[in-house]
Amino acid sequence: MFKGIVFDSDGVLVNSMPFHAKAWVEVFAEYGIEVTEEDIYEIEGSNHVGVINIFFGRAGRTPEPGIYDEILEKKRTHFLENNRAEVFEGMYECLLSLKGNFKLAVASGADRTIVTSLMDKFYPGIFDVIISGEDVKNGKPDPEPYEKAIAKLGLSKDECLVVENAPLGVESAKNAGVFCVGVPTYLDEIKLQQADLVVKNHAELIDCLTGLRDYFA
Repeated sequence: MFKGIVFDSDGVLVNSMPFHAKAWVEVFAEYGIEVTEEDIYEIEGSNHVGVINIFFGRAGRTPEPGIYDEILEKKRTHFLENNRAEVFEGMYECLLSLKGNFKLAVASGADRTIVTSLMDKFYPGIFDVIISGEDVKNGKPDPEPYEKAIAKLGLSKDECLVVENAPLGVESAKNAGVFCVGVPTYLDEIKLQQADLVVKNHAELIDCLTGLRDYFA
């Protein structure tokens, strides 16, 4: 029986990935590395260390130790200055209705400043736990983000459900041994085929989550 639900943030709770993607593209260009927005969607969920390692590696380069914080700060600044993210329709009301019956958490690959600013704006008072990309040593697809969120909720993996929209996030949830629902926000649903259940869109996701709520009503 599920007692907790852990959500990815970008692409699940907030339609913010286009602004993350643009920020990464602009910042990597400053370092002479060509990256497309589609490239970013493909590795969505990884924390900043993972993202930097991936694209520097593809360019045949090795990041210097001090460059991680430098790039993170530039990316964060770009995102916050250009962010026009919006909440997905119906998600706040859905989570508000779930809160009485479930412990709720966020496990995101984004940095804490961005995650908390988005959650404070769109989902104030909803979440019991928020895990950012800076709170873990190993980002998605490593299981650490979801394992840490579940541990902080005080639950077992069998008592939790994960909601994800990205391949690396789904892989992270499954590596943690957690049931995963996938919602294809920016990529084709076939990219989420490792999930235990894939819904067609956010409307169907809300129906799924409302069904869980009604079970406890």
